[in-house]
Amino acid sequence: MKDTMSTEPIPSIPNPSGNQLLGAEKKLIAGLLGILLGGLGVHKFYLGYTKEGIIQIVVTFVTCGLGYILGLVEGIIYLTKTDQDFVNTYITNKKGWL
Repeated sequence: MKDTMSTEPIPSIPNPSGNQLLGAEKKLIAGLLGILLGGLGVHKFYLGYTKEGIIQIVVTFVTCGLGYILGLVEGIIYLTKTDQDFVNTYITNKKGWL
């Protein structure tokens, strides 16, 4: 029986209009949103993670703004990943946190 939680990269689908991977175009915007508006979870909503975005907002308000640091860190992580890693992790595998 095959393990569904495998860490093997899932091959991504190339964009028919060019060499860029489908979903890789979200990396820059999600990264900048995480850095600039991370405490409000805007980067989570942009990537389609509604539940995580709401949790991010609640954490930011409960901690009097310290939840912003998590968004900042996630934005930096998004921008430092390769396009392939970003697509595999956040688009294909739907990893909601870090």
